[in-house]
Amino acid sequence: MRPLLTATAAAALLFLTGTVPAVADDGGTADRTFTIEDPRITESSGLAASRLHPGVYWTHNDSDDGPYVYAVDSRTGKTVATITMKGVGEPRDVEAISLGPDGNLYVGDIGDNLDGTWDHVWIYRFPEPKTLADATVRATQFDVTYADGARNAEAMMVHPTTGRVYIASKREGGGGLYEGPEKLTAGGANVFRRVGEVPWVTDGAFSPDGKELVLRSYFSARRYAFEGGRLGEDHAVSAPLQGQSESVTYTADGSAMMFGSEGKNSEVARVEVEGGGSKAPSPSGGGGGTTSGDDGDDGDDGVPSKGTATGGAVAVVVVVLALIAAKRRRG
Repeated sequence: MRPLLTATAAAALLFLTGTVPAVADDGGTADRTFTIEDPRITESSGLAASRLHPGVYWTHNDSDDGPYVYAVDSRTGKTVATITMKGVGEPRDVEAISLGPDGNLYVGDIGDNLDGTWDHVWIYRFPEPKTLADATVRATQFDVTYADGARNAEAMMVHPTTGRVYIASKREGGGGLYEGPEKLTAGGANVFRRVGEVPWVTDGAFSPDGKELVLRSYFSARRYAFEGGRLGEDHAVSAPLQGQSESVTYTADGSAMMFGSEGKNSEVARVEVEGGGSKAPSPSGGGGGTTSGDDGDDGDDGVPSKGTATGGAVAVVVVVLALIAAKRRRG
């Protein structure tokens, strides 16, 4: 992603409330808060929890990086595998990653910094590697269009039971939730149709059982009931305030959400899900390609408060406003 929304009012609101959601301490175990240490990963824009490798998270850079996906171990923050996709074109603006029930990773090259100037975007798909090692994989590329015209998007989610792909568009005044065809097909356009209204969204993720969808923005997150491919009742999530809030995923067991941010040595913060969670169905495996190498109110669902961190909130607000100003000067 590139452009940031006009955020001064939102930042001021968070500062005045002094509320910072409690985040689990990093105890050196899997699925805890961690820092991405790889110097190559400076624009982590998507997260997906591995189902084959406990505690490992798949991520990627935003743009200007190449066809790369990284596996990061939450125990250490270190990259344990770099996957190079072949058989696809040159990525333009990779914004999201999600794991499907077929055992495939889906990578969303769906960003459009000029807000709807590209007549199509792409999704890449390849099997989640069974072995964590640097490898080159052959990915399948899918062309994506929208029934109501081109648009910018940063959130792509694969439903964990139906395998259907959803995209949430990004607009300051509110975007749409778009549903893809029952199955993606290569060699032709896959038309996504608007099925719901959503706020400004930078990423999203389904719960492992597929019954909820969380959507995040720069300063807030909401969880929606999800049934029959449609959004239901929603409520606020106590998302952490981060320098440039970009990504979210559930842990593989559904007990927590992991919130990520762009930047060098960016933090991925764990936020507990009230009542724990349920695991996803076991992957059916196969499909895709072949390897050639091995609004910001505090919700009642957030973690119990451990107190506030006003000083930290001030620092983060300052950083966010500085980032906004810098982006505007460059743009």
